[in-house]
Amino acid sequence: MARLRVAFFSPLPPVKSGIADYSAALLDPLREQADVTVFTDTPPHFDPTRYDALLYQMGNNPYHDFTYSLALEHPGVVVMHESNLHHLHAERTIKRNNWDAYIEEVTYDGGETARVFAERVRRLEVGPDYEGVPMLRRLLERSRGAIAHSKFVAADLERAGFSGPTAVIPHGAWIPLDADRLGAREKLGLGPRTPLIGVFGFLKPYKRIAESLRAFRRLLRVEPNARMILVGEPHPDLQLDHLLGTLELRHAVRVLGFTPIEEFTSLMAACDVILNLRYPTVGESSGTLLRALGLGRAVMVSDLGSFREFPDDICLKVPVGPTEEDLIFEYLNLLISRPDLARAMGDRAADWVARECSWPLVAERYVEFLSAVKDGREVVLKAAAPSAMEPIQVELEDVSNWVADPAAQGYLDHHAARFQKTLELTPPGDESQRILEMGAYMQITPALKFKLGYGEVRGCYFGPAGKTDSREVTSAEGERFACEIDLFDAEHDIYPYPDGHFDTVLCCELIEHLKEDPMHLLAEVNRILKSGGHFLLTTPNIASLRAISAILHGYHPGFFPAYLKPPVDGDARHAREYTAKEGYLLLHDAGFEVVKLETGPFRQEPKPELAWVVTMLRQFGMPEDLRGDGLYVLGRKVGAVRSRYPSWLYN
Repeated sequence: MARLRVAFFSPLPPVKSGIADYSAALLDPLREQADVTVFTDTPPHFDPTRYDALLYQMGNNPYHDFTYSLALEHPGVVVMHESNLHHLHAERTIKRNNWDAYIEEVTYDGGETARVFAERVRRLEVGPDYEGVPMLRRLLERSRGAIAHSKFVAADLERAGFSGPTAVIPHGAWIPLDADRLGAREKLGLGPRTPLIGVFGFLKPYKRIAESLRAFRRLLRVEPNARMILVGEPHPDLQLDHLLGTLELRHAVRVLGFTPIEEFTSLMAACDVILNLRYPTVGESSGTLLRALGLGRAVMVSDLGSFREFPDDICLKVPVGPTEEDLIFEYLNLLISRPDLARAMGDRAADWVARECSWPLVAERYVEFLSAVKDGREVVLKAAAPSAMEPIQVELEDVSNWVADPAAQGYLDHHAARFQKTLELTPPGDESQRILEMGAYMQITPALKFKLGYGEVRGCYFGPAGKTDSREVTSAEGERFACEIDLFDAEHDIYPYPDGHFDTVLCCELIEHLKEDPMHLLAEVNRILKSGGHFLLTTPNIASLRAISAILHGYHPGFFPAYLKPPVDGDARHAREYTAKEGYLLLHDAGFEVVKLETGPFRQEPKPELAWVVTMLRQFGMPEDLRGDGLYVLGRKVGAVRSRYPSWLYN
């Protein structure tokens, strides 16, 4: 099937625009699923017949002048980041002293009443009616489809008269992996336990900053050590210095201005609570809010517009009105005095955005919608959770029934929880599907067929390329299971399977032994998997509670760094162990969308004495999750390898 050809119109960084950042984040996963040509300005000669879809990112500021003009000239699908373009039209007309064009556009959108008011604006008697006249009609009449980030904006487009195909595709969420919480606090001169509240993004009056500062002043009476940072470029209409002086907050509030995105993200991670309030709203989404949720921060939003659609358990919602300041204060006091509640809400937020708002999922929905508009068919967007991920309950007997000799039974007793978790994370199959178990010892291999339902189960192991061993085991009930085990070098050889051959591949306790080129394994797995196929990687977690305890006591943190004493043959040491973050990066760089990222048991060795490590992490505001001994990463193939030699892994 031919790939969709998309012409993509949007500003991009270094333009200081949230939509520019949004487009930059969307483009890489979109390019994995479609052929995309990007236009950041009006092209001298544009031939729309070269493309299957024209996609216009529309915002209410002058950066989108060219996208608006081209969308009228060459109709396509418009992405409405908000349901109002009045400020854009003012920039295109009033700022260029073209009052006649402004009056004409207002009249076209709002009729005679709007025209009369616009004439008063021309006489400088009043300001433009930005909220009352959204200036959408001309663009929507020309558009062949529309994408909104919320039902709120989609309803506004319908009220504005748009009857074409519409899709609600949530704003994508950044899940930053390199935010340095403690480093950012050190730069701010703050200790790890100082309560810190943050406001991020363009600092405009409508973001309820005055109300937030007044509530923060009240918080200082009960928590004098609390501090606040305002990170973003101040708007000229917001007299911040005067406001801070009047409220006597200069000692407790710092205005940091515009910061590069790496510093911006670390400052966000440094905060305990983030305020993302606004009134009025025209349905705009907030990339800053999605970053905060992806970081697992406790967040407050205004209870209006598109923000009402966020689940109640991932953010606190503040109604705009007489009690707004009171409620901001009460929520701040609650979250600062009960950090356990703030952490729990942040954890739910991070889980939600990873599940619902990943950029690969957003890109997939874009392609589905654009293809449907092109073909003139009904739009059915992909659900957030892959249907293949319905787990199957696994019992220990599903593995132990196939163990015959005492040595294998001893190994099973030591690793039973790991085997059970591995099978429960493996997507079930059917008679038409194939699964490959890398490093197969025939421990869980029979269960892949008899419990998970795969029609073809194959194994592979280290050995001379081109050779295949046949293995057979018999269950306690007398049932026989036979499996072909292909031999090759997993980090050097080309795997002996065709492209797209398997539905699922398991790589269990293998990658930590690779000494030279682990991404070769990931790249080959990508090649032999079908599009949408699953890859489960399990390996020891070098950022576990056990590892942290070991290194703080002066020992090596690795799970198995020991040399084997002679005359034992071979070298079973672990060449490199991975953190959960690195497990995520391995799969991401190899062209996978991470569906699940978990840690859990590696051996049957509970360590209750490591509770002090949890206490230490909590005191420093560091993540407590993903600290189990075993790392489990499940990915779904969404495209080609993104980075064959990622800089975090290769020098």
